[in-house]
Amino acid sequence: MLGWTVTFFIIAIIAAVFGFGGIAASAASIAKILFVAFLVLAVVSFALGRRVPT
Repeated sequence: MLGWTVTFFIIAIIAAVFGFGGIAASAASIAKILFVAFLVLAVVSFALGRRVPT
């Protein structure tokens, strides 16, 4: 998921350099949403961790 975030962030930067403001804004917002989702899933997985089987 973090790879998709980086991909959309790079697309946003390239689109902004070439002057495509709408595409850059939408790609940046998608990247932001994916990054927040990645952070939430990472925190949940760290909180649950690996349980020792009994």
